[in-house]
Amino acid sequence: RSEVHLQRRLLMAIQAHLVELERKHEVLENELHDALQHLSTDDLQIIELKRRKLVLKDQIERIKSSTVH
Repeated sequence: RSEVHLQRRLLMAIQAHLVELERKHEVLENELHDALQHLSTDDLQIIELKRRKLVLKDQIERIKSSTVH
């Protein structure tokens, strides 16, 4: 019974982490959108935003695939 409780707590922690990663991904999406609207935005800044967004997406996908049974 306590193992089931620990598994539930772990799953809840993973889900909370996933929600946070998805929130960060959305923030980066908005930052990227804003940066692309301004012609003065440095190309390196756009590349960095895209890279960070991709890293988050990879983390999200890895978590989702590892928690599916």
